[in-house]
Amino acid sequence: MTPWWAPLAVVYLSVHLAAAQHHRRALFPAAYRIKREAYSLINPTFQNSVEDVNLLFEILLAGMQIEGEDNAMLIPDVELASLRSVEKLDVICEDVLPKRLSDIRRLTAELAGRRRRLSVQEFERTVLTLVFAAQTLAGSSSPQQREAWTEALLQLFRAVQRDLTPSGGAT
Repeated sequence: MTPWWAPLAVVYLSVHLAAAQHHRRALFPAAYRIKREAYSLINPTFQNSVEDVNLLFEILLAGMQIEGEDNAMLIPDVELASLRSVEKLDVICEDVLPKRLSDIRRLTAELAGRRRRLSVQEFERTVLTLVFAAQTLAGSSSPQQREAWTEALLQLFRAVQRDLTPSGGAT
């Protein structure tokens, strides 16, 4: 016979896990949606080792372009683009990162009100969103677009800078 408190414990843990997942989803909700029919790509993370960090740095130096909403990520170096580990980066850039200015503004507002440090996944995605915003700003033509993307870029930079500051406080 099970103790009387066992069902209560199960309900409590279920609610706690659901609340924790909801809290995690706040910054990058697309990370938890299945878009490519691959369960392993739910909440993908590219950087799992020092080698992955070095590879991402090399890809960025090679001139990786994160295209808009309906376009793919472009890595000019064919050899780098053909690596199997780049598939997760492709999923992150295409399916997870916010691409609309309104979505990026929502992200920066949530980052500005954040009290705790970013997780590894959140930091990675924030930096990649920063790269996307910089590339979009460079391609902007009208002064209004440039101003809006500049503000988004600055807010993302401040969020990354705040997370890297040892005290965790604002600068």
